[in-house]
Amino acid sequence: MNVTPEFEPMTESAVRFADEVRAGLCRSGQKTLPSKYLYDPLGSALFDAITLLPEYGLTRAEERILRRHASEIVGHLPRPTLVSELGSGNGRKTRWILSALCVREPLSYYPIEISRAALASCESELSDIEAVSIVGVEREYLDGLREVASLRPDGSHLVVLFLGSTIGNFDRGADARFLMGVRSFLQPGDSLLLGTDLMKPLDRMLTAYDDPLGVTAAFNLNLLARINRELNADFDPRAFEHVARFNDAAGSIEMHIRSKRRQVIHVMGDAYSVAFAEGETIWTESCHKYSQQSITDLAALAGFRKQAQWVDSEWPFAETLLVAS
Repeated sequence: MNVTPEFEPMTESAVRFADEVRAGLCRSGQKTLPSKYLYDPLGSALFDAITLLPEYGLTRAEERILRRHASEIVGHLPRPTLVSELGSGNGRKTRWILSALCVREPLSYYPIEISRAALASCESELSDIEAVSIVGVEREYLDGLREVASLRPDGSHLVVLFLGSTIGNFDRGADARFLMGVRSFLQPGDSLLLGTDLMKPLDRMLTAYDDPLGVTAAFNLNLLARINRELNADFDPRAFEHVARFNDAAGSIEMHIRSKRRQVIHVMGDAYSVAFAEGETIWTESCHKYSQQSITDLAALAGFRKQAQWVDSEWPFAETLLVAS
């Protein structure tokens, strides 16, 4: 008797990953892949390593601001407070805000991540804060925020944390549209704490995204390994290289994966193939840099007003508290 093997159907997130990879690799002109897919379990671990590199001062700058000014930030927030975070990562930086809030009241914290591993790491990191109830939300940012907003008790003040300058990963214009999406789930008077990396000398910015040890290169190239593993592709990461460059018109560092030679890659077995010319790139991430004035302008465009701002002096970085108008 012949037995037909059973295959587990793809999850919704796996289908979305497959569709977005195909759309990005098969588009005409510049090939792209969404930066959110850099953060599988290995990618998240590599990014944690990047934040420890001396060349990458962004994370340490934000941690200094939050450590030194958490009580001042919390002093601007009405109570009772409900906290949600878009892209919590391991939650280490968030500890300062949550701890300061818990001095005055118990609270619920909703980290939103597409990575189940990141949510587990966040819950483990913050589980010792007794007055915080942690409810992880495994969703895309806006889908997760919609869910959290639907759960808010009457009369509560919703605080959204969007740290790490993740807003800089959006294209110009797309950053404003995303913040408008965030604003659509908030009530007037709700708060958004926004982290943004500021402009600095070019060589300092480039080295932060192309470190001598090659950790950032491994982080970027790991995306090819993920596609191989999850979508049955045949990328040879050794045939590609990491590239970081500055786009002066956009004011951003771009990360690319560049093909070292002409080659054809097969994805989903033989479902489709992708041809690469020598030197052709996949654009994987943009890291926009802001001025303090451009942050205020961006906020106003999205329906927020600036209430307060803190800037690190060692590595130019801004933490800005915005209020929904």
